[in-house]
Amino acid sequence: VPTIDGYDYAAEDTMLVAEPAQLRAMADPFRVRLVQLLRDRARSTQEISEELEVPKGTVGHHLKVLEAAGLIHVVRTRKVRALTEKFYGRTARLFLYQTEDPADGRAISAVTLRQAASEVELAPLVTGFGLVRARLTQKDLDRFERRTKKLMDDFRAADRADGIPSSLTGGIWAA
Repeated sequence: VPTIDGYDYAAEDTMLVAEPAQLRAMADPFRVRLVQLLRDRARSTQEISEELEVPKGTVGHHLKVLEAAGLIHVVRTRKVRALTEKFYGRTARLFLYQTEDPADGRAISAVTLRQAASEVELAPLVTGFGLVRARLTQKDLDRFERRTKKLMDDFRAADRADGIPSSLTGGIWAA
């Protein structure tokens, strides 16, 4: 399969995830795992089922939810006997979340942090981590939020096909 900048399918660089159906789709931990699995390489329902050790019917259901929300799509097909096997990929390499409802923001944040925690538990190396609390003015809070977003943009921009798979999580919330 030909590669596009180290990936096996083309996708937009970023996508704003703001629609209620999209946010609901991404508030499910299993669907987050599916979307992450599809980041670098398209996969079929069968491949996902085997890799995640989940029944094909369960995978198929979650793929339909993600596809209906516009977060994944069929990037290619292959004939296997009388059937057409579909390979799914993300519509964008990076999803940026924007929520109007604070409950949606909390749900997405919680799923993201749970995913990060499960990845840290399996990581062969963790180079740095911290949870810091401070009392900030609104001006300082806004400034740190901008800096956090800039760091994440810089981290994503440094992505290289031959690089070491790495993750960065960050967030600011009122405690």
